[in-house]
Amino acid sequence: MAGKSENFSELNRRNMEAAMRLAQMSIENSQRVMALQNELAREMLQQGVDNARAMTSAKDPQQVMQLRTQYAQETAQQMMVAAQKVAEIGNDARMEFSRMLTEQLASGNQEMVDAFQGFFKVMPAPNANIMEIMQQSMATANSAFEQIAQASAAAFGGTPAAAPKSPAKKK
Repeated sequence: MAGKSENFSELNRRNMEAAMRLAQMSIENSQRVMALQNELAREMLQQGVDNARAMTSAKDPQQVMQLRTQYAQETAQQMMVAAQKVAEIGNDARMEFSRMLTEQLASGNQEMVDAFQGFFKVMPAPNANIMEIMQQSMATANSAFEQIAQASAAAFGGTPAAAPKSPAKKK
């Protein structure tokens, strides 16, 4: 029975590692967005100071209006570039999450089946149908996760990575 307990412990360890990788990815993406925002704020502050200096040295109202227009256009351009970078970070994160989920399901599915098979074998009066029902449930869940990953990728304009197929059922 100790070997079967080790199978479940290993499965739990792998799931915990996957959760930790996901948390680390989330932290790194948050840091990237914050660094981007910090850099944008710094650049805009410097441009604002430069623009204010230029406007105070302007000789006529037409030059002041031209400087304001130019500053507004540059600011809008910077905001668009920053928004695009944040969207790229988000898309990369969604694609990486989808890849991690698919990888976890593909590797964990067989490990889960093996662990449950070992567990059911040591149960008193084992029921042969329990294993088949459990395998069908896992296949259905795996299929649902693949469909969710594909729908998510389609909704956000990405292309889902080809999901590894689950191994054939053992009878």
